[in-house]
Amino acid sequence: MTVSAFDLFSVGIGPSSSHTVGPMRAAATFVEELRSERVLDYVDEVVVTVFGSLAATGRGHGTFDAIMLGLEGLEPETISVETKDVTRRRQEATGYVRLGGDREIPLRVADIFEKPDVVLDRHPNAMSFVAESDRNGELHSQTYYSVGGGFIVVGDECADGAADGDQWSPWAFDSAADLLALTARHGLGISEIMMRHEQYRRPATEVAKQLLHIRDVMHECQRNGMARTGTLPGGLNVQRRAHTWYTRLALEDPDRSFEHAEAWVNLVAMAVNEENASGGRVVTAPTNGAAGIIPAVLHYAENYTPRGCSDPDGVAIDFLLTASAIGSLYKKRASISGAEVGCQGEVGSAASMAAAALAQIMGGSPQKVENAAEIAMEHCLGLTCDPIGGLVQIPCIERNAISANKAITAARMALRGDGTHRVTLDEVIETMRTTGLDMHSKYKETSTGGLAINVAVNIVEC
Repeated sequence: MTVSAFDLFSVGIGPSSSHTVGPMRAAATFVEELRSERVLDYVDEVVVTVFGSLAATGRGHGTFDAIMLGLEGLEPETISVETKDVTRRRQEATGYVRLGGDREIPLRVADIFEKPDVVLDRHPNAMSFVAESDRNGELHSQTYYSVGGGFIVVGDECADGAADGDQWSPWAFDSAADLLALTARHGLGISEIMMRHEQYRRPATEVAKQLLHIRDVMHECQRNGMARTGTLPGGLNVQRRAHTWYTRLALEDPDRSFEHAEAWVNLVAMAVNEENASGGRVVTAPTNGAAGIIPAVLHYAENYTPRGCSDPDGVAIDFLLTASAIGSLYKKRASISGAEVGCQGEVGSAASMAAAALAQIMGGSPQKVENAAEIAMEHCLGLTCDPIGGLVQIPCIERNAISANKAITAARMALRGDGTHRVTLDEVIETMRTTGLDMHSKYKETSTGGLAINVAVNIVEC
């Protein structure tokens, strides 16, 4: 059913929602299972194995660090960068993990088993945990799948991402056609339909408050990205550019003229993704690899539209609600996982969400909003995920900036039309899904194809 805005937009740490945030949540969930089974105090060893894409690019994506942190009960929504760094230094210095924050067991990153050539049937991003006791043998085991955007699936449970109670909302929708029918039946916009759906889980005032918190974290992330200098971690020696760009652009355009709008959009997208690449605090939107697109287009909506200048809070709420309505369709009907469908599922979905949201803010009808989402994805179809060195840096950072501008163009094109179009959003989402299924695995976040093998690098593991 319809995925909540607060599942699609969640606060976490970089560099990857599927390879960092998801594994941390999985490890923390395993600890909670041990606690609920009342065996946590008897665990002497935890055997961790990662499979497929998690194993292939896990080192560059921070997967193993995330698992080590999650086993201590730390959560991506609340952990600070400082806590992350201090905890990992202590773990590696002592060779012990404080399971659930208390029980010490011996475990280092080097002890985690990696099986990149073993892909489990459920999803390419799989990991297993086995808790053992010296006296009683195996106490508990579980397999988890990180299915994109920080979502995890436990064992054989449903993977549609729907929260408990969603099936009871009369405002839920399974397709773009359903969504448009709801808007026509009730005379409401897409953001209003999504707000009513969210209200079945929490009051409207709480929905607005949480959405503004998401907006504020996005703003904080871009400010941090523009303030930091130096080289991004991982061994590619990629220099941060956002700080220098910001310094120059602030002098060139102190009054934020429309002439420089594109430059500011590019800057916001790059700042957010540089922060993500360094393991900083970001909002999955809907993934970490595509985290810069929605903040960048939201920046445009806030600063270069009449509504944004007069009511920035209202614009942020409507923007994020509309984006989440479209994102829910991708999550439900296709995938937002680069390991499953390539980068079309990450950057493509984010561009589609952002285009729809901007069209909504600029006064588009539901049909034009749907058209904007369709246009943006139509021109991301087939986009591969081929990060050099398994790091979310090249081509990911620049790709976010390019795709943010693509989203703005898609919104403008849709607004120029009358809402009618030959290709529907449902059709383009289905095309994205089948294209992803046809795509060779080397182009799906394994760093075994594309730029990842055609650009010579010499990375020293860190």
